[in-house]
Amino acid sequence: MSTVDRRLHGLDLARYLALAGMVLVNFRLAMAVPAEGTSWLAGFFHLLEGKASATFVTLAGLGLVLATQRQPWWQASVQTWRRAVFLLVLGLLNLILFPADILHYYAVYFALAVLWLRASPRILLASIVALALVSFWALLHWNYSEGWNWQTLEYAGLWQWPGAARNLLFNGFHPLMPWLCFFLLGMLLARLPLAQPRVQRGLLVLGLLLIGAGHGVQHLAQGTPWQAWLGTQPMPPGPAYVLTGAGAACSVIAACLWLTRVHPGDWLEPFTAAGRMTLTLYVGHILLGMGTLESLGLLDGSASLASVLLWALLFLMLATAAAWLWSWQFARGPLEAVMRRIAG
Repeated sequence: MSTVDRRLHGLDLARYLALAGMVLVNFRLAMAVPAEGTSWLAGFFHLLEGKASATFVTLAGLGLVLATQRQPWWQASVQTWRRAVFLLVLGLLNLILFPADILHYYAVYFALAVLWLRASPRILLASIVALALVSFWALLHWNYSEGWNWQTLEYAGLWQWPGAARNLLFNGFHPLMPWLCFFLLGMLLARLPLAQPRVQRGLLVLGLLLIGAGHGVQHLAQGTPWQAWLGTQPMPPGPAYVLTGAGAACSVIAACLWLTRVHPGDWLEPFTAAGRMTLTLYVGHILLGMGTLESLGLLDGSASLASVLLWALLFLMLATAAAWLWSWQFARGPLEAVMRRIAG
């Protein structure tokens, strides 16, 4: 691939946008503000829910393949497992503060992904379809609400083995069924020549078609017994959600690759710099961002969606500026550097 420093900067921009979407969604969750009503702002938050994080997971799978494609399988596997352990420890610490943490799920995605590191595109695609079907079967046959208090979003038994396993596998915020599909999708996309304009155009068209298909499935299910399982919302994550989440990921990645190819320049640097340190910024939005909101008494549900938007944008502006300044002296973010030192 023809890239600066062998990196597709569009992927850094896509990571930044995915992180920004997650900050907006997570601040709303932390501030206990419902995204209800017919306003454009409620629609905007509904649009982001599950789509930003699906894009984030897809980019993780893509990045894993790009980072390990020149290594022997065993060396790549050991490095990936070490990083999975690092993410698991960090994620469990995060989970104490924020129940919707994604990092401990990430750790398991990475640990399992070594099975597909050298898989062909056909095997990856078949695995995605099979996992999506098994996930839908599980939704229909298992009790999706087990453990949940939907009023408070608290999960009973989260720190005990049965509850932890159920949450991780089936009915948590980002369970393996079907969220591993997005990680495998990223691994599949990494097999494509993403720097080529025709591939970017095709990926954008594919993404839009998947989004349209997901919404079509949701529309057809309206007023039927299947309605609860065939929505585009991330909980419960049925087939329509998998389609729209995958479509959003493909569309965002394609659009960012196109934008950085057609309009390159220094104007992108603050965003791509932040996109290279999303691990640091993700943890920062929990520790610093939500910590600040808690100290101001804004986690009691009394705020509005507009307030959520303003606080999230303020955090993103400060985080982007800090990441840009950091990048002047260091190639990696603080946590990225620590993970590199510890896990390789």
